[in-house]
Amino acid sequence: MTSMSYTCRLLPTCNETKVSKFLHLIQSSCQLFSTVANSLQFDSWEHRDEEKDVDFNLLFRSCTKLHHVKRLQARLLVSGRAESFFLSRLVNLYAHFGDVSFAEKAFNHIPNKDIYAWNSMVSAYVGNGRFYKTVAFFYELLYASGLRPDCYTIPPVLKACKDIVNGKKVHCSILKMGFEWDVYVGASLINMYSRFGSLEAARMLFDHMPVRDRASWNAMISAYCQNRNGAEALRVVEIMRAEGIRMDAVTIASVLPICAQLDDIVTGKLMHLYAIKCGLEFGLFVSNALIDMYAKLSTLGHARRVFDQMMERDIVSWNSIISAYEQNEDPITARSFFDKMQQAGIGPDFYTLISLSSIVAKFCDYRHARSLHGFIMRRSWCAEEVVIGNAIVDMYAKIGDLDSARAAFEWLHIKDVVSWNTMISGYAQNGLASEAIELYRMMEDCEEMIPNQGTWVSILPAYSHVGALQQGMRTHGTVLKNGLYLDVYIGTCLVDLYGKCGKLDDALSLFHEVPRESSIPWNAMISCLGVHGGGEKALKLFREMLAEGVQPDRVTFVSLLSACSHSGLVSDGQQCFETMQEKYGIKPNMQHYSCMVDLLGRAGHLDKAYSLIKSMPLQPDAAVWGALLAACRLHGNSQFGKYVSDHLFEVESENVGYYVLLSNIYAHIGNRDGVTKVRTSVRDKGLKKTPGWSSIEVNNNVDVFYSGNQTHPKSDEIYEELRALTEKIKTLGYVTDISYVLQDVEEDEKEHILMGHSERLAIAYGIISTPPRNPIRIFKNLRVCGDCHNATKFISKLTEREITVRDSNRFHHFKDGICSCGDYW
Repeated sequence: MTSMSYTCRLLPTCNETKVSKFLHLIQSSCQLFSTVANSLQFDSWEHRDEEKDVDFNLLFRSCTKLHHVKRLQARLLVSGRAESFFLSRLVNLYAHFGDVSFAEKAFNHIPNKDIYAWNSMVSAYVGNGRFYKTVAFFYELLYASGLRPDCYTIPPVLKACKDIVNGKKVHCSILKMGFEWDVYVGASLINMYSRFGSLEAARMLFDHMPVRDRASWNAMISAYCQNRNGAEALRVVEIMRAEGIRMDAVTIASVLPICAQLDDIVTGKLMHLYAIKCGLEFGLFVSNALIDMYAKLSTLGHARRVFDQMMERDIVSWNSIISAYEQNEDPITARSFFDKMQQAGIGPDFYTLISLSSIVAKFCDYRHARSLHGFIMRRSWCAEEVVIGNAIVDMYAKIGDLDSARAAFEWLHIKDVVSWNTMISGYAQNGLASEAIELYRMMEDCEEMIPNQGTWVSILPAYSHVGALQQGMRTHGTVLKNGLYLDVYIGTCLVDLYGKCGKLDDALSLFHEVPRESSIPWNAMISCLGVHGGGEKALKLFREMLAEGVQPDRVTFVSLLSACSHSGLVSDGQQCFETMQEKYGIKPNMQHYSCMVDLLGRAGHLDKAYSLIKSMPLQPDAAVWGALLAACRLHGNSQFGKYVSDHLFEVESENVGYYVLLSNIYAHIGNRDGVTKVRTSVRDKGLKKTPGWSSIEVNNNVDVFYSGNQTHPKSDEIYEELRALTEKIKTLGYVTDISYVLQDVEEDEKEHILMGHSERLAIAYGIISTPPRNPIRIFKNLRVCGDCHNATKFISKLTEREITVRDSNRFHHFKDGICSCGDYW
């Protein structure tokens, strides 16, 4: 209230004070609601006879704050008008302002409690989340009050049931009282059973209802929608319309999410048209649902038009449009809507900030990330809502600040399974697979934490990254026990795991078991075939994909072009690049151009690769120039390599890997001055080479070796084995290529440095730790150097072992002195 006048001292609130204790405080005048100013004023105590003229209904309507309700209760008690009806209304008012304790006190003051009073208290408990208390209070009403519940008592009690057991008990009570076929109660029972996933029970109730109103139909439609059975929900809508029941705003708002779920924009537009014909399109409920549907169907133009035409907007409307652009990879527009929302005087809620955290992550804006985190912390929203805490962890992980992500994760007072999944995937996506695996082990130790689909999708790529095949297979067993192996996302991760751990046949077997209606599993399998050098097989699988009616996407063509590049299929790659644009209307992004430059450059067509770069409508990034520089190194073109490196360092001057490439080019042609200049430049910039590491899994343990590392418990045995192997393969024709050593040291020291490369340490450890002739699988974070590649061919022949090395680029299968790449890598 804006015009509140006080003519006397305000009455104290009645927390624990009985009425008799504050009667003496009431002086010559009390506060009474003014019918003109809509404010409270008290008449004098001497004019008590005038109390009968007070319009208490007006006083009830005028309460806009909690302290107004307390004063009204005092006025009722003082005037002797504390009747059951008025006190029951006080219960509702206290509940509305969130003060359950005062609602209880008002309820306890009711002299003769009728069912309306009990229903008011039930609603107070439910409205303030006191669900356990609600159910207990219901049974008190049922067995101790002497009153009979009515049809208004049951729905809030059913809403308060926290599990299906309690729900069924209440249902039994309903049957005894004969309320089951009341349409209001029936709809609430349908909602209760659907909430716990018991759709069969909900549908049985619905089918047996003698009378069904629109609320009953809406409840059944919503039940299917909540349980992700959109097709059945639409069938119920068809039956509803066939029976002549008109859809209302609730029906439309329930059906629209189903259209998004089924990717059915035609039905969605028909619902929109129906809403327009019935004059429902401007309602908040329907408009918000339309924005959400169009956003999920990636038709942002329609979502924007709905938003612009809204005559009234609430916080949900703004959240919906912000989320629409954020989810469709347009963070700039999403941020502009957030700014407009603030200009409109609407403050953000935690749903707004969840979207905003994702926007900040897309901008990689560390400063605003810290600011947003501080804003949320000041309001204690992380402590109250785990979902916003999870969003903060995800934001930091996507920015790449894993220390802050882990700190935010550890700070969470309550961690749910999403919290763990977010942190695990954050580590995995930032290349910290070992940390992801360690965190997953910690999660397994938490008995109350049950892994779900998101957990497996997060941890399986981490196993793929370090080649932890045995641990991945154990997780595969757990997935089988949980019946989730046919889930398309988990199935795709398993295909990726086996394919990237060198078990291509197992990957293919799994691929044929998972659902293949979308491009996701096809992309994974094409990629696996590509990194194994199976370009022809990848193209064949692509043709099968088209024959099955699956639409390729951007990722499909990245995988295809990469496969063609690894296998030297230049003409096939060029044809794929043209088909992608001409037939499927997919504009090439930076990844596609990078693959094409790599394809042409690796095959020796440096001029064509450079021409492609010059014709790009996009500004070439470091990956594109880096692919061309790698081709210059492969073909020993130092002059062109220097020209390319100048462009490359303009785009990205801090990546030491590109300096190493240029240095390798100079070293390969014996240009020591060029090597020295590159080294000096690296030293002056303070850059450090990414340490090379290789991992090997032996007896379910993953051992990681760094180049030159001597800290392993079996280090002496490993180096002894390497010395012996080097001497033996020299007799088979191996000659050390010291051009791959950039340090300015003596030749014998260079040979020792090469022998200490991480992949050789891992191979030697595999030889001394496994039975003779057993296969060895190695995983390396960088590309294999030419000398190690050559040495491994000889080692495979000498030891009669199949040695698989997966580097950062592709697989190398060494057997009998031959590599599967055909030295084309």
